[in-house]
Amino acid sequence: MSPGNTHHMMAVPGFTEARLTITGTEQLTPALIGAVESLCARVEAEADEPVVVLRLGLLSRDGEPGPPAAPAAIHLVSRWERALRRLERAGAATFAIAEGWCGGTALEALLSCDYRIGTPDLRLAPLMASGEPWPGVIVHRLAGQLGTAQVRRLVLFGEELPAARALEVGLVDEITDDTATALTAGIALARRLSGPEVAIRRRLLLEAGSTSFEEALGVHLAACDRSLRRLQATAAP
Repeated sequence: MSPGNTHHMMAVPGFTEARLTITGTEQLTPALIGAVESLCARVEAEADEPVVVLRLGLLSRDGEPGPPAAPAAIHLVSRWERALRRLERAGAATFAIAEGWCGGTALEALLSCDYRIGTPDLRLAPLMASGEPWPGVIVHRLAGQLGTAQVRRLVLFGEELPAARALEVGLVDEITDDTATALTAGIALARRLSGPEVAIRRRLLLEAGSTSFEEALGVHLAACDRSLRRLQATAAP
């Protein structure tokens, strides 16, 4: 399966599934960005409950990743970041299965997903530019999700994180050899809420660190009111 390869929507129990593969060693090209944009567009147009599954990372035969991708032109970086932001706001539960060396674009995509499954051989690494960690929006996502202390060495020095450490700091939700079973269990969790409800809660999380209590109060009350109305409608005979 080639980097950036997308699968058509596939039927899974109770859901419609869209998949995308990113190795992290491919160049950031319009084709790769377009693959993420296309996936988001298909999810937005899907009438059934969609689930997004990203397969991320790469492990070569000798256990080392291929040559790192060079940083792209700024206009491509800007478009890529907007595509990831669109994925972060998708009205669908998003899952990532990360294995082997997972760096660069693959790590950036991982941070945009709701539920992250890693394999025991997982190694997380930022994109490096001539030996220096790339100062992209990944820094903002890492600090926002985990706090500066947890990711300082990753951001400042490009230190790789092995699977156990990635699990410890919360970059992945579980480590397992049986990713298929883990994915099935994760999708079962997603059944408890529809895609739009997941998206609402995700957005509240993403905005929590930059929103004052006064600003957040109205948004959270609106979300609570929406939930109450949905639960009342479900309970009605």
